[in-house]
Amino acid sequence: MTTESDTARDMASMEVYDPRDGSLVGALEEATTDDVRDAVASAKAAQPGWAGTDAAARGELLEAVAAALQEHAGELAELNARETGRPEQEALEGVMAGAGTLRQYAQLGPVHRGRSLRGGQLNVDYAVNEPRGVAAVLTPWNDPVAVAAGLLGAALAAGNTVLHKPSERCPHLGALLGRIFAGVLPAHVMTTLTGGPAVGAALASNPDVDVIAHVGSSLTGARIARAAALTGAHVIRENGGNDPLIVDDGVDPVWAAEQAAIGAFANSGQICTSVERIYVHRAIAEPFCEALAAEARKRNSGGLAPLVDRRLRDSVHAHVAEALSLGAVAAEGGAVPEGPGAHYPATVLLDCADHMAVMQEETFGPVAPVQVVDSFDDGLKLAAAGRYGLAATVLTADMEHAHRAAAVLQVGTVKVNAVFGGAPGGSAQPRRASGDGFGYGPELLDEFSTVKVVHMGLPGGARP
Repeated sequence: MTTESDTARDMASMEVYDPRDGSLVGALEEATTDDVRDAVASAKAAQPGWAGTDAAARGELLEAVAAALQEHAGELAELNARETGRPEQEALEGVMAGAGTLRQYAQLGPVHRGRSLRGGQLNVDYAVNEPRGVAAVLTPWNDPVAVAAGLLGAALAAGNTVLHKPSERCPHLGALLGRIFAGVLPAHVMTTLTGGPAVGAALASNPDVDVIAHVGSSLTGARIARAAALTGAHVIRENGGNDPLIVDDGVDPVWAAEQAAIGAFANSGQICTSVERIYVHRAIAEPFCEALAAEARKRNSGGLAPLVDRRLRDSVHAHVAEALSLGAVAAEGGAVPEGPGAHYPATVLLDCADHMAVMQEETFGPVAPVQVVDSFDDGLKLAAAGRYGLAATVLTADMEHAHRAAAVLQVGTVKVNAVFGGAPGGSAQPRRASGDGFGYGPELLDEFSTVKVVHMGLPGGARP
């Protein structure tokens, strides 16, 4: 017999399709409002015990989670490929990176120290780090294991209990990840809640959630920040970007095109810090554009991985179509291919202008829009404009230009002569519409902690 509540649950189920061929991966039920409320209550009840666990013991458990992650690496990578279309080898690398990140926080947690303060001779003042409490962690689909492992690892190492909502675009992967964590950690220390925006909204608005970490779109991040303003939760956000690339005169145009292609087409353009707009000096524009189109053709002939779904493909193509209608020229790609799945070609757009959406907004697909500029200063001025502040790249042989770009660009990360990379443990604070707070590195432990200052005095009359 089907009851009304059964029907409601069926209506809230999520179906996921393989973006490579359109086949059904499976369906999962979304968590209900009651599920979210109960999970938060259980996490709150479990938090004092987890906070009271020695930091070293918490670290040992995170080491065990990392080992379990590696044991299930093949399953996780396969689900990643089936749900998001990411090539399985790249997905496997993401799982291994996630395991490595968990081990880093397992080691950093026990040495996350406070400060002693200089006071009177008979007094002792010190500051200690304490967990914030219950953490809601909302993670994306484009690198689902590596990103989740970083946020979950830092939150848990700091002594918070965690409610994890993986993206609704990869719920099977998220559910498996949750089972791996739950198989090692004490009950209710980490709970996974599958679902869409309604589940995220219920978490963000729950007054018993003390800290919210979100990696995803700027629109969703802004909604979370507004909800948290009413509850008082601390918010950590790494959101969308419209990352510029400046190509200066004096660099090898073929090398610069290779860098641009890596930045724009890696993971089919589905990386938060992908190159989203390119400003190339007129002196090398022609050979650069020819080489960039050749890089795109190479990827298209080799079979570029699909976008995560057709909804994203529609959004990406809308940006491209608008640019073409406003005078841009497709040197390669630019058309939706026939056939199943959510494939979209590596696309190079020339003759782009400021007012086009591809130059103003996050496209999040394999699109490289190019605007020619007359000088480095013109490129720097255009790159510094806009409402986002995630990252920016400068390719230049002029150190004065490099230093000036680092000073002028109001972004969390400025990269010089490499579109990706960086030292281990690096961290940055995105700006403006791209978010707020440290999302990676040792500083993430600070985000998941709060500081208590203790002043210790002696009873009256005591002397040295």
